[in-house]
Amino acid sequence: MTLDFWPLLAGFGLWITFAYLCGSISFAVVVSRLFGLSDPRTFGSHNPGATNVLRTGHKGAALLTLFMDGFKAWLPLVLAKTYVLQNPFLDPLLKDYALDVSLWQTLSPWIIGLVAISAFLGHLWPVFFGFKGGKGVATAAGLLLGMHPMLGLMALLTWVSVAVITRYSSLSALISAALAPLYLVLGANYLWSEPGANVVPWPMVMVSSIMAALLIYRHKDNVARLIRGEESKIFSKKGG
Repeated sequence: MTLDFWPLLAGFGLWITFAYLCGSISFAVVVSRLFGLSDPRTFGSHNPGATNVLRTGHKGAALLTLFMDGFKAWLPLVLAKTYVLQNPFLDPLLKDYALDVSLWQTLSPWIIGLVAISAFLGHLWPVFFGFKGGKGVATAAGLLLGMHPMLGLMALLTWVSVAVITRYSSLSALISAALAPLYLVLGANYLWSEPGANVVPWPMVMVSSIMAALLIYRHKDNVARLIRGEESKIFSKKGG
């Protein structure tokens, strides 16, 4: 790698940093302060997420938290998908060279994948809140929607189906996240590429797989309660 590629790497770094900083905004805390509610890290499950905000009884604050936690991940991903091929941080001559050798097109999907996972990591370990973040369900949903609207819809339908059957929000989220990589692989020939191309979007498969693993890790206490039959069901007021 020659010195000519440093502007390219700078562009990578700026996109990834932007995504991480967006993800680091803990809207459960921000929204609670705006509405004069207790800090969600001090009661219930102590998780800074929409479900815990809902325990205050303020549905509007919980819905706003849910939306913003998804939007903060959706935004950098969609911007990256839209503009990363027109990277404004590249010198025009370098950009032409990179396009000529197909380097930029080859790397772009992986850079977009790194942008996505950076936003998710920002939510889990936010720099603005002492690296103590939420579990990532709404943020993961925003990313799946940003990857492809149909993928987001499939994940939502999975969540609703499992929730209706089991009434466990945590289990619904984990199953939805776990199935997302499978949806990406199985839908390659019909949803994510040109008909007949059967191009699997491996960067997004990687990102969704990492997200699923991290969601399971962050929900390890919920998983333990599910196994013991002690997990709170939807509309229950128990902490969890």
